[in-house]
Amino acid sequence: LEEAAFQLQQIFRIDISIALNILGVESMRVGHDGIAYTCFKLAADRGYSKAQFNVGLCYEHGRGTEKDLEKAAFYYYQAASSCHPMAQYRYARCLLCHRPEHEWGRHQKAVTFLEQAAMAGITEAQACLGVFYMRGLQPKEKRGLKYLLLAAKKGDAQSRYHVGVCYEKGLGVQQNLAEAMRHYRQAAAAGNRSARDRLR
Repeated sequence: LEEAAFQLQQIFRIDISIALNILGVESMRVGHDGIAYTCFKLAADRGYSKAQFNVGLCYEHGRGTEKDLEKAAFYYYQAASSCHPMAQYRYARCLLCHRPEHEWGRHQKAVTFLEQAAMAGITEAQACLGVFYMRGLQPKEKRGLKYLLLAAKKGDAQSRYHVGVCYEKGLGVQQNLAEAMRHYRQAAAAGNRSARDRLR
């Protein structure tokens, strides 16, 4: 009986969190940012990862609450730790963009979260990792190209451009100017200005 009561409490807690998160999404959609933030926060404090991610967004963009990148990172981390792929990407970006570059532990942690998000199919994480591996202190060109191709296949024009650069310069792949041109054309057709310049 105790176990059954505990299970019911868990289900009720999850259902309430889901309902609060949905209410927050709907409130945000109609411009009631303050109400949305309150709903997200209530659900996030119950451990619901989707709401934790949404609270992170609120803090990052100052919607419904004051802009606070430290708090945004905290909530992204909470959601990322529960395997929320977009939170993994956002938290990694916080570590890479808003933290001192010399902190190697944070740098490695960011790469780990980016890898997880990329493997979960987050295009932004794939694109970010591709560039990261190409431009790192010790470039891993084949690995970088792998992620750039994944993002390019999902329509990311910037990644498609970078794939063209790889083929043009022979980075992680045998140099092939015809293949470089093909990638530049696709990126240019998707509106990438750098690809248009490179084609010329």
